[in-house]
Amino acid sequence: MKNSTKLLFFALVLATANLFSQTSDIQYSRPWNKDGINIFEPAKHAEQSEFSGFKLRIGGSFTQDYQNLTHSNKPSKTANLLYGVAKKEDSTKVTLEGFNLAMANLNFDFQIEDGIRVSLENYMSSRHHSEFWVKGGYIQIDKLPMFGNPQWFTDYVRVKIGHFTPNFGDMHFRRTDGGNSMFNPYVENYILDAFSTEIGGEVYLFPTKNLMGMVGMTSGYINGNIEYFPQVVNGSGVVPTKKSPSIYAKLAFDKNVDDLRFRLSASVYNNPNISRNTLYAGDRTGSHYFLVMEPAITGSAATTASAQFSSGRFSPDVPNRVTAMMINPFVKYKGLEFIGSYETVSGSNYADVKEGKWLKRQFTQYAAEVNYRFLNQEQAYVGIRQTGMSGEPRGILNNGAQAKVNVSRTAIAAGWFPTKNLLLKTEYVNQTYKDFPTTDYRFGGKFSGFVIEAVVGF
Repeated sequence: MKNSTKLLFFALVLATANLFSQTSDIQYSRPWNKDGINIFEPAKHAEQSEFSGFKLRIGGSFTQDYQNLTHSNKPSKTANLLYGVAKKEDSTKVTLEGFNLAMANLNFDFQIEDGIRVSLENYMSSRHHSEFWVKGGYIQIDKLPMFGNPQWFTDYVRVKIGHFTPNFGDMHFRRTDGGNSMFNPYVENYILDAFSTEIGGEVYLFPTKNLMGMVGMTSGYINGNIEYFPQVVNGSGVVPTKKSPSIYAKLAFDKNVDDLRFRLSASVYNNPNISRNTLYAGDRTGSHYFLVMEPAITGSAATTASAQFSSGRFSPDVPNRVTAMMINPFVKYKGLEFIGSYETVSGSNYADVKEGKWLKRQFTQYAAEVNYRFLNQEQAYVGIRQTGMSGEPRGILNNGAQAKVNVSRTAIAAGWFPTKNLLLKTEYVNQTYKDFPTTDYRFGGKFSGFVIEAVVGF
């Protein structure tokens, strides 16, 4: 019955697509294919297509991986053996090789009025949630036809309302999102992966062609939440559980001069007290490095690709209080491009309590990548990315004191676009884990190898 319902749904989608003109001329939007690379916020001052009635664009993204990754550690006990190693008696390393689960996204963009569009984004197949899953949807307003299209709003203002990815930092515009790997020159995202979906609104101001400012407020939750929290101290014994909104802001300068483009953005995100924020744990699809640096047993259960879905990443575990800042420079001269990131995270779990005080833990992350795109339409590229994270993970001690650990990754990639809807890329990756205590399964940990990835985006 469930499969029949899905088939009926897709049949209705296709029928609807025949009734309305499917087109890429959706105003103030970003293409899902190669044309969307290095687009951040959709341009406000660029020339837009003329509104001629309701339009529908159906988009899809599909990614299939083949990986050959070898991981190892220095286990101090049997419980710290890595996934796959338990089957080997003479080694603490193993190669995880084969085809991973294909991931797929389904996207709908609707032009419902001049300067007003609606987006609905869905996950059809992913590592973390194999069932069909609605990522989110929102309305974006760049004109006010109901009020006679005042020029000041058309020229300078944008409003976005709904369930969407908060515009924190620039890296969420380039990250791999389930089946959508078109915009990421590499296979995976950063070690600290700032990505979530939340319910709220954003107001943008574009005072000049090159300058943008944004202020946003969301519920701070990945889903809806109407739970009541009494104003009493929670089980950790220090502060009450609250339902505070997340407030965030961004400022970006983006300018082209002949063949040179320069962009610099700065973002801040804050939530002082909430039962579960997922800014650094909001991916409902999962990593494209399958099961690397995962223990053979998690708790009392065997490790699985769907349950342990964030392989190669690191969660700072700050769901109850978080302040994050990110700075992103981007420079592109002809085919040569550089993008960097510097990020700080300060936050807490309710259990971060010592001597009656609610403590904060600190993390930093840097990343730098250089890519060179060549051929007539930049159909091919090569690149290198270096990422490093250091921070204070909850509950991990070194000699009785809070541990400060380090994770670093080097990735070298190459890619080719046979058409603007197809991408084939390969990546060699080397990741190391340092300063973890001997009792942790990541002590002496590392993994390396290659991944080949085929991508479709339209």
